[in-house]
Amino acid sequence: MAQNFRRYTYNAVGTGAQVVYTANSYDAIVGISLSNILSTAITVDCYINNGTDNIYLVKDAPIPTGGSLQVLDGGAKFVVQALDVLSVKSSDAASVDVWVSAVDAIST
Repeated sequence: MAQNFRRYTYNAVGTGAQVVYTANSYDAIVGISLSNILSTAITVDCYINNGTDNIYLVKDAPIPTGGSLQVLDGGAKFVVQALDVLSVKSSDAASVDVWVSAVDAIST
């Protein structure tokens, strides 16, 4: 089974939910980092929609000025299954940069 290493970046995500990763037709292991790009503190939400519900990884998580947040302590990874959708939104407009790292397995 082959593995694909992927990264997705989003600049200046704001108050509208931004889809940052969709697990299309395969399962994947994902990690996410969020960085406050404003000169004031913000809060962020990061959640996965499993086709029915929004499952929050963090909700109203504070990020101080100049700070960043690895979603899940210590940069832990989580599994997403086919068609899961990972989204991010912030308390302020154009305030958070997003980096998503994913490893997916493709059957050969």
